[in-house]
Amino acid sequence: MPSQPSFTTPDAPVAPAQPPRHVLDPASGLAAWLGQRSQPEWRARAIRRWLHGRRAAAFADMTDLPRGLRADLEADFRVWTTSVAVHQRADDGTEKLLLELADGQRIECVLLRDGDRRTVCISSQVGCAMGCVFCASGIDGVVRNLTTGEIIEQLLRLAALLPPDERLSHIVVMGMGEPLANLDRLLPALAEAQDPEGLGISQRRITISTVGLPPGIDRLAAANPGYHLAVSLHAANDELRTRLVPVNKAIGLADVMAAADRYWEISGRRLTFEYVLLGGINDSENHADALVRLIGGRAALVNVIPYNAVAGMPWKEPTQPARERFLDVLRAAGVNVQVRRRKGARIDAACGQLRRAAADTMPIVSPHEASA
Repeated sequence: MPSQPSFTTPDAPVAPAQPPRHVLDPASGLAAWLGQRSQPEWRARAIRRWLHGRRAAAFADMTDLPRGLRADLEADFRVWTTSVAVHQRADDGTEKLLLELADGQRIECVLLRDGDRRTVCISSQVGCAMGCVFCASGIDGVVRNLTTGEIIEQLLRLAALLPPDERLSHIVVMGMGEPLANLDRLLPALAEAQDPEGLGISQRRITISTVGLPPGIDRLAAANPGYHLAVSLHAANDELRTRLVPVNKAIGLADVMAAADRYWEISGRRLTFEYVLLGGINDSENHADALVRLIGGRAALVNVIPYNAVAGMPWKEPTQPARERFLDVLRAAGVNVQVRRRKGARIDAACGQLRRAAADTMPIVSPHEASA
């Protein structure tokens, strides 16, 4: 087995002191709270069904619960710990929410409509510590990890945008933050999403995207290997990847690929490698040849993502001819490749764009202000 790198995931503060208790967050202690009031265990399942299935907006809506219990729940828990700061809609059906958290920080989540699919893209952290130079999410660094409740609440907020006859079908953890740096809070949230009495989303329809943290990939494989794993490469050699993804300096592509292989061996799930195509930076035929060599004979999918320009950043979208030449090289080599269609471009749907666009009119609270 390949040796483990010495890279350590950058820590982020977990949450503000004594945040509001989201009723579905395991840390809120709902089961014990109900037991202290001599309530049967099935009350917790009833609350879950009200929130996920019936999309209740308040405890008062849960009409089959005793009136006194609803009042007690309202006093001690929250259905909503966030508020919607901005809600944007695109012509293609994409909807994006900028959510304000209890401490004044803001995160983004997106609902994507594609045929019968109703996919949500959710965040795992406020900001990001990985430092990808073209990503708006990490420009200001990482502030803190999201709680399990804050992750679940993104699902509830996005599900509430659907008509009653539609359900969420897929989850991608590709929003703000590095998911593998917050597994302690992310995995319980995804377990809640899979619960038949919750959203009932199959594990096979959940994708976790990572910049490629070998210890986190190995931990995910040991804990629960049924998720799709998407590894963001963006370059096929260490020199260019370190330029684009600075954290690579402490890891290296060899260890990233070895960890991905271990995940595949344990899970049996096809790997996805993501590659953001930056005009004039990593979009040449030589870059494509290098990517073919890196992927080798792996039964993997390469998801090519043409860059979505961000105001104030120097990176350009690839030209159509450059993009087609890049794709031709991959396809000629037998690489299984798809191009991510741009959805929601007119509503700043790329990760971190809306949060930054709103910063001038809605100042983001700094970590020091939040703890004051």
